[in-house]
Amino acid sequence: MTLRHIVTWKLAAADEAGRDAAAIRIAELLEDLPPLIPEIRSLTVGRNVVETPTSHDVVLVADYDDEAALEAYQVHPEHQRAAAEIRTLVSDRAVVDFLV
Repeated sequence: MTLRHIVTWKLAAADEAGRDAAAIRIAELLEDLPPLIPEIRSLTVGRNVVETPTSHDVVLVADYDDEAALEAYQVHPEHQRAAAEIRTLVSDRAVVDFLV
């Protein structure tokens, strides 16, 4: 089994240019992590393309061998660095973890 970790964010920027810049930066921060954190089996970052009142703007879909691997990722210093910057760019976050 694989543990799939999904995180979505609502961007804090009020204007489209700010949201675009934030989405690009979040993708850069996260896409840099797989070579640095061996527990990441796969990682994809995407931008929402269908706007609704309840939509979030950016999504992370990442796979790990198990919960221990996810925990190792979450406490890894490089993830902590990326997460700290991401927190400055977003207003809301949701997480779902499930087995595939």
